[in-house]
Amino acid sequence: MESRIRVVIAKPGLDGHDRGAKVVARALRDAGMEVIYTGLHQTPEQIVATAIAEDAHAVGLSVLSGAHMTLFKKVTELLTERGADDIVVFGGGIIPDEDIPELAKLGVSQIFTPGTPTQACVDWVRANVKVAA
Repeated sequence: MESRIRVVIAKPGLDGHDRGAKVVARALRDAGMEVIYTGLHQTPEQIVATAIAEDAHAVGLSVLSGAHMTLFKKVTELLTERGADDIVVFGGGIIPDEDIPELAKLGVSQIFTPGTPTQACVDWVRANVKVAA
């Protein structure tokens, strides 16, 4: 039996707008992936703990609050500290183009900006998140 990709979708920080996160979570689920949606107002520590507990292959963060540099950095640092830096981190939200290269340096594999088709997210996860056989 082939293992399914397991993705944690999370809304870190105080941002209460989760429509985009839910749309992406549903698209990934409908594409056959196992999706764990953490809900609103998660701390980076909670997100990393969930990703590790759920044996996730990837974490998708939705950030619309403007705190993306701090939140993504904390999540990637915590994953490294916990020995889970093999978990792919991607995200989306209102993130300026000029911040994307810096996020990549922090270990964020992909950023999806507003208007990205959900199929592009699905295709990217399938192509870039590997499941051990």
